[in-house]
Amino acid sequence: MSYGKLYETLDDRFATCVNGDVRLEQLHDDCRWAEGPFYHPTGRFLGWSDIPNDRILRWDETTGEVGVLRQPAGNTNGHTIDRQGRMISCEHGNRRVTRTEHDGSITVLADRFGGMRFNSPNDVVVRSDNSIWFTDPTYGIKSDYEGHQAESEIGSADVYRIDPETGEVRMVASDMAQPNGLAFSLDELTLYICDSERRDMKVYDVNDDGTLSAGKPFAECTNGCFDGFRLDNTGRIWTSAGDGVHCYDPDGTLLGKILVPEVVANVCFGGPKHNQLFICATTSVYMVKLSVTGARTF
Repeated sequence: MSYGKLYETLDDRFATCVNGDVRLEQLHDDCRWAEGPFYHPTGRFLGWSDIPNDRILRWDETTGEVGVLRQPAGNTNGHTIDRQGRMISCEHGNRRVTRTEHDGSITVLADRFGGMRFNSPNDVVVRSDNSIWFTDPTYGIKSDYEGHQAESEIGSADVYRIDPETGEVRMVASDMAQPNGLAFSLDELTLYICDSERRDMKVYDVNDDGTLSAGKPFAECTNGCFDGFRLDNTGRIWTSAGDGVHCYDPDGTLLGKILVPEVVANVCFGGPKHNQLFICATTSVYMVKLSVTGARTF
């Protein structure tokens, strides 16, 4: 399916990233709010959340068919795959972070901090030391659309880390209005986190004890707001925005855009060569093959 012009180049360095597909392929178009894409290489499928419909969907890479992976799903939002191939999920409706085991059972990893329920865990990443990091904005408790309307027990929207050995939950950042997407740099010495309400992204140094230093400005969104994002294997950031997917160099320069006909919520890399960018955009899921590969996170 063709949607006219696909790329907008703002810096010459972008040309080497997008000399692959010149069309955007629509894989599915029956969602209310598509979010949280993740690619499972063993199963050769793409999974994602359809938050208001309370389901996790999957696209089978071998057949092109789309089906339901889980419903109900606790109004899941963000997902990732850990080093053991298990799905880690942020559940808006149940206000918790869970892990789906190999046998299909669900383990609750975190649902409270200081005895208080989380707001609505949103996006999640796993570091190579198996620590789990997630954001906790209030989108899932603002109304019944993406979760269940409720008052915040914590009283703020923050970022947390789950210790891989003890399961202890530690708050690691509290300087944002609505923290959302997050991703580690390739060397895992810094953590990028976006704030959807303030429409910006910050970068934090990761300390040896698992804490974060004060955030430093990285980029401001030029159309809509940042939501979910991923890095490629050179450290470039591919992030959601109002008019598509924006690509940033690690030096903070906006290199170019993939133009998408719907507001983009999140992206992930996948496919046999890890060079397919899957895009969750409001009602649809799209895919484009690039000339770069995604950073390996498992």
